[in-house]
Amino acid sequence: MTAAQALPHNADPAELAKFSEAAHRWWDPQSEFKPLHQINPLRLAWIDQQCGGVAGRRVLDVGCGGGLAAEGMARMGAASVLGIDLSTKALGVAELHAMDGEVMNVRYREVAAEALAAEQPGAFDVVTCLEMLEHVPDPAAVVRACADACKPGGWVVFSTLHRQPKAYALAVLGAEYLLGLVPKGTHDYSRFLRPSELAAAARQAGLVPRSMAGLAYNPFTQAFRLGADTDVNYLMACSKPLPA
Repeated sequence: MTAAQALPHNADPAELAKFSEAAHRWWDPQSEFKPLHQINPLRLAWIDQQCGGVAGRRVLDVGCGGGLAAEGMARMGAASVLGIDLSTKALGVAELHAMDGEVMNVRYREVAAEALAAEQPGAFDVVTCLEMLEHVPDPAAVVRACADACKPGGWVVFSTLHRQPKAYALAVLGAEYLLGLVPKGTHDYSRFLRPSELAAAARQAGLVPRSMAGLAYNPFTQAFRLGADTDVNYLMACSKPLPA
């Protein structure tokens, strides 16, 4: 029985099915994953800057999907990258793409974040969890797992959506229904996280929130930019303190 068949409590079968169905289009920059392709260079550059560089470090990407961020960090010179997800199809796509591109320092596993953290506590220099928290029933449990998997002195970076009216207007009504950037039903507004909620969960997990940045979309230029506006999409970088 696979990890996906024996679903942990903190997973939504409907969400897994939705992303699994589209997995074969993950690396198509004109598919429904186009926004991820557009923001990937921005978010990876920010992560690299906040963490003091991923080159030569051991990285875990939680909720890796088809491997956009995981493979990107491997290509940035990370010593090793492990991408984990519960979608068998998405992981298959990620593995094939890495194989075709001869990216040897990235590998993938079908395992829940909580299970991996229990198996390999404190094993990773950098842990990322990008565009995933808003798709699980208990995001705080994922935050704790990311913290547990991170080495003391390491970094954990999250990206998610802000639960407030502007985000609903732009990320749901705008992106899904008006502009068609992503399929209708991609997001559940009730699962968006306010930065204060994510910061509280991070602190409860033993992390220290250090910095934030926002991703904003310009419908006229059809481009994203990184800046101070965290009203819709935002990233949060947290450090894990060394023992006293």
